[in-house]
Amino acid sequence: MNNHSEDLREIENLKYRYLRALDTKDWTTFASTLTEDVTGNYGASLSFDNRDELVGYMEANVGPAVITEHRVNHPEIEVAGDTARGRWYLQDRVIVAEFSFMLIGAAFYEDTYRRTENGWRISSTGYDRTYEATVGLADLPSFKLEVGPAVHI
Repeated sequence: MNNHSEDLREIENLKYRYLRALDTKDWTTFASTLTEDVTGNYGASLSFDNRDELVGYMEANVGPAVITEHRVNHPEIEVAGDTARGRWYLQDRVIVAEFSFMLIGAAFYEDTYRRTENGWRISSTGYDRTYEATVGLADLPSFKLEVGPAVHI
């Protein structure tokens, strides 16, 4: 059995992998961070009851036209045997150049984790916003977007 510091590090790596896969649109890796019965709650109107729903939504709605940046820090993780809870401070940005739109926001993620035969996986995730600000990119005449090769489009 892993010791407590190893569990913490594995859970941190799991969360970072979840966000990297989301931002690079690596849906296979993204799905691998979640349990099959994961639940997701991203604000008042966006919730999911399983991995297929959550991954399917993200793949359909955070596709090539949507560039995202998610950063988390200040983890507060509590491990209890084969389960854990985590809180993270999120800063994110969403750019949809096609619609001349950018969102900048922050939130607190609340996750639960379960140890599986393949390591720790996210069993529930979601966040509550502290703020969300939007700007029309037409208001920034010099704005230019070039998508890099790390994004799977």
